[in-house]
Amino acid sequence: MIGLLQRVKCASVRVEGELIARIDHGLVVLVGVTRADSEASADKLAARLLGYRVFADEAGRMNRNLLEVTGGLILVPQFTLAADTGSGTRAGFTTAAEPVRARALFEHLLQAVQRTLPVVQTGRFGADMQVALVNDGPVTFWLEA
Repeated sequence: MIGLLQRVKCASVRVEGELIARIDHGLVVLVGVTRADSEASADKLAARLLGYRVFADEAGRMNRNLLEVTGGLILVPQFTLAADTGSGTRAGFTTAAEPVRARALFEHLLQAVQRTLPVVQTGRFGADMQVALVNDGPVTFWLEA
């Protein structure tokens, strides 16, 4: 399971013009699900997202995690992260999980995160979304679980 984590000053997600998610400071995580992923992968990614130290402490070092700064979180399903881009000029998607399986694992990830962080916002699985954000830093990390 892939999580492209971005530390943000603010972010929002819209579907067909409707605002469906919005946070001030926190994290936006684009989530890709591969064929090899499992519920254990989702649990591992959830723990990493909540514990990953990307926020500054008093000395300006990235030593604080999302829970310590009471930041917001938006999880956005994005199947293109699981694409095979190893050759050619067009991505292949044979490495991405089938939609039904991907949705189930995304929901498992959401539930795993919600056990610790009750208010989590999400994009809409399978929808054409417009994601707007102000990346803080910029700080972006590719996490795999």
